[in-house]
Amino acid sequence: MKLQIGTPPVEIEAVIDTGSSVIWTQCLPCLNCYEQRNPIFNPSKSSTYQDLRCNNTPDHSCVYDIVYADHTYSIGSFATETVTIKSTSGQSYVMPKTIIGCSHNSSVRGRSYSGIVGLNLGPVSLVSQMGKDMQRAISYCFSPEGTSKIHFGSNAIVSGEGTVSTPMFMKKENNVSYYQNLDAVSVEETRIETLGTPFHAVDGNIIIDSGTSLTFLPASYCSLVRKAVEKVVTAERVTYQDDYSLCYITDTMDIFPVITMHFSGGADLVLGKNNTYMDYGEGAICLNIICGPPSPTFGEAIFGNIAQNNFLVGYDLSSRLVSFKPTDCGVTQDIPIDDNSSSAASLFQFNIKFVLFVFVLSLIRL
Repeated sequence: MKLQIGTPPVEIEAVIDTGSSVIWTQCLPCLNCYEQRNPIFNPSKSSTYQDLRCNNTPDHSCVYDIVYADHTYSIGSFATETVTIKSTSGQSYVMPKTIIGCSHNSSVRGRSYSGIVGLNLGPVSLVSQMGKDMQRAISYCFSPEGTSKIHFGSNAIVSGEGTVSTPMFMKKENNVSYYQNLDAVSVEETRIETLGTPFHAVDGNIIIDSGTSLTFLPASYCSLVRKAVEKVVTAERVTYQDDYSLCYITDTMDIFPVITMHFSGGADLVLGKNNTYMDYGEGAICLNIICGPPSPTFGEAIFGNIAQNNFLVGYDLSSRLVSFKPTDCGVTQDIPIDDNSSSAASLFQFNIKFVLFVFVLSLIRL
């Protein structure tokens, strides 16, 4: 997602992440910064940059330390700054005194984008700081290649033919993430219920996360899904990089079964082959569903972004619904806008550059 920070504005490119709470970008001076496409932001050249003050540090700086599940990190300090987002219509949405993280020490993988735009329910995420203007709705449409789209406001409500919706849950122990309830997974005609397994829940058992590439399921339940896939695929198994992946030597995805995710409320999400399998090169195609947590310290199940490709995905926070609509995100130029809406935020459609980061995972709160 392209946005501008500072006065005069400096363009940055950031990954949108519904699993993260913070808007952060790399800043000068750098103790340890990775190479990025755009120039690194220099706070000293912005007239609107102001460090936040905290009473619990000797120098009164507000320090943050984010550790991701793959052990990459971003360390820096909080500040307030003007954030400007330009829409595809040419309008600019200006957010003065927005709390951002200025990262001086980063090891996050990807090494082309400037930072991350946190979109979860944390108090300093973009969603929370947009407030009423956003009308508590966001949607995005990820294309595996090329330009994708993100919407805020009433224009983000997903509806129409093919749309399925499932309840959104928030947990007391993690009230910033978007939970869904996964009732079952089907491998072709074989339906594997969560009922009767430790994975079963009625108040949310899986986090939907735009910042995690792969999908992670609890090992005991996931093994049932893998066994169903193994019964269908007759190609030669191969170990690729680690023992967590189910991989085969083949040059075609035609041999793999269709997988359907059954979310509560009757939301049956039929995934395409490119949503569930990936060509890793060297003749290996692997299942994008991993058995086990993304890390020993992060035990949540995650519905990752590869599985969300070519779906218009909407988060209606007022109705507490997550909606999915099959969409060719690469060729769709405009998703219908509510012409009766007068909200500025409802008119905002932003282009985002979506890149697959296989192990950039959800934020772990320390």
